[in-house]
Amino acid sequence: ILLRAVVCLVALLPPTILMGATLPAVARWMKSTRLGVSRLGFLYMANLCGAVAGTLLAGFYLLRVYDMLTATLVAAALNAIVAAASLVLAKRAAAAGVTEEAEENGAADARARPEPAEAAAEQEVAAAQGAVPDRALVYLVIGLSGLTSLGAQVIWTRLLGLLMGATVFTFSIILAVFLIGLGIGSSVGSYAARYMGRPARGLAWCQVGLVATIPLAAFMINREIPFWEINPVFFGDILLRYQHDLLRGLIAMLPATVLWGASFPLALAAASHDADAPDRVVGDTYAANTLGAIVGAMVFGMVLLPWLGTHGSQQYLTLLAGLAAFFMFAMDSSGYSLLRRGTAALLVFGFAVLMSRAVTPTDPGLIAYGRYVEEWGNVTAYQFVGEGRSTSVAVSDYNDGTTRSMHVGGKVVASNQPRDMRIERMLGHVPGLVHPDPESVLVVGFGAGVTAGSFLMYPGVERIVICEIEPLVPESAGVYFAEENYNVVNDPRVEIVFDDARHFIATTHETFDVITSDPIHPWVRGAASLYSTEYFELVKQRLNPGGVVAQWVPLYETSEETVKSEMGTFFEAFPDGTVWNSDISGEGYDVVMLGHNGPTTIDVGALAERIYANPELHQSLADVDLGDVYLFLFQYLGQARDLSAWLSDAQINRDRSLRLQYLAGLSVDNFDTYDIFTSIAAHRRYPDNVFVVPPEMEYNLRSGFGY
Repeated sequence: ILLRAVVCLVALLPPTILMGATLPAVARWMKSTRLGVSRLGFLYMANLCGAVAGTLLAGFYLLRVYDMLTATLVAAALNAIVAAASLVLAKRAAAAGVTEEAEENGAADARARPEPAEAAAEQEVAAAQGAVPDRALVYLVIGLSGLTSLGAQVIWTRLLGLLMGATVFTFSIILAVFLIGLGIGSSVGSYAARYMGRPARGLAWCQVGLVATIPLAAFMINREIPFWEINPVFFGDILLRYQHDLLRGLIAMLPATVLWGASFPLALAAASHDADAPDRVVGDTYAANTLGAIVGAMVFGMVLLPWLGTHGSQQYLTLLAGLAAFFMFAMDSSGYSLLRRGTAALLVFGFAVLMSRAVTPTDPGLIAYGRYVEEWGNVTAYQFVGEGRSTSVAVSDYNDGTTRSMHVGGKVVASNQPRDMRIERMLGHVPGLVHPDPESVLVVGFGAGVTAGSFLMYPGVERIVICEIEPLVPESAGVYFAEENYNVVNDPRVEIVFDDARHFIATTHETFDVITSDPIHPWVRGAASLYSTEYFELVKQRLNPGGVVAQWVPLYETSEETVKSEMGTFFEAFPDGTVWNSDISGEGYDVVMLGHNGPTTIDVGALAERIYANPELHQSLADVDLGDVYLFLFQYLGQARDLSAWLSDAQINRDRSLRLQYLAGLSVDNFDTYDIFTSIAAHRRYPDNVFVVPPEMEYNLRSGFGY
């Protein structure tokens, strides 16, 4: 993690330093008067409005339609335009001269206070400010404000990602909502800072407001907005669906984000004096707020969330907001007497303690079923519920008395039901049987451990490496799915590596006979990098000669266009690849893509001998209705050359575009499983070039390909 942080710093620090320096540079044009500070707040609001536009433009259009290079070039072009406009403005300002600039500022101040009553109000403000708050105190409070804001963003992103589906579009929406709230709050705070007698008090009351609105957000996310009925029309129009998610995000997060946004201009006003250089005050305030934000993102994302969960983390957020208010009330010497300040501070912190205890616990149904709210109440018992550093995990027993499910990121990723058990076993047995004698295996994604456990049935397998990003997954599945996965976590041949699979495969020097990959759905943000051409080329480099790779592809919660992208991309790396159907009913559910280092050939006679000569292997297959060699081979669905016409318009998923996550993100509500399956099955042919069949088996095998 530290090494990756260094890489991020090298890549991102130069442009972000320049972004951070922009607001203090603009501040040089302003004066440290109330009017000047107010204008700075409005400039900050304008910056946030641009950020909202950039977030939505990039997330919903540029990256979806084009790629990362195009989006980056658009951003660079916009910066070039801003630079040119700034140079023109700077030249005009220099030509106008200092005297004219002063006259214009004076005229602007006069226009801002045209009425005598308003002028008197300004004088009252100046008089009331006599004693100003300690600037270090203001920086401390705005730093805590930044800490709570980014800490909340980390937590609410996790929760809303569960509720709305963790697509790239959902994350764009969450970021946009946060920025919208900050922008609105900044404009309100800027206006208030212009006329408020003690802006430090306004800053303090913003923190008090956060003590109430942080628990309000927890209540809305867990108890209210999940149960709002969604118009069925929305599922047919993805734009309406995401507008609905935008509305839900606004209702949940807007009150708190407005207060965080208002805190910044109020802190500027509280820290400013007429004699100050405005750029320094802005820079210091901005730096304190940003430093707090960095600490909040890291501490809550990497420590508190996996330690305390989202519920405990939101309790701490509430207490920290109360602590910021406590400091402001207790230590601001520009206001009331020590007794009154101390009493107010204690009352505020007591209120924070009460509100922290009132934070709504995170519903286990949200962690388990996410956006499928109708399933929240259908669980008899939760055997395990945990919130890790990278995702949330649960194990549930359904109220039918037989179904046990493994949940990761708000969706079922495995269960003990026949349909799920079959695909989990096939991801192990298809490559395990097609390879003549595997000795080393890499399993990408632990799930319920059933795929990894399938390889324990092969006596020649000496080493099984399982790459899993979230430690809670094997911790829970190893206990509650031990029977289904043959207690794989305790087998001496097994090593579990906790890492991102893409990083592990790119950096390991180990090679394998079999690599089987069962990542989460490609619409989940980040998962598409495990379906790209570059990823499959890395996988090829980690295969031993004659090695076999298997890749899971879902036919549900997806579209035909998405499936074509997955298969077309895989076949680009493995042009002799094949596809295998896992669904017991023959109507489609999941498929397994199989690739070789070279042409794919299956010695049917040798395969049959291995199945029948190994009782444990035969039973493992029979448990999912594949114990007969013919039943196993009948799951063959097609090969690359047979599907070439169907895949002619497939959009290839590359690292530069990650086209797949945008295609998949637009079809999360689609259940066209049967139509997709029949489109593939229409191209199914008996594979003369794949099956090497003994004469006595050929008739039965060929006759089974009649459907």
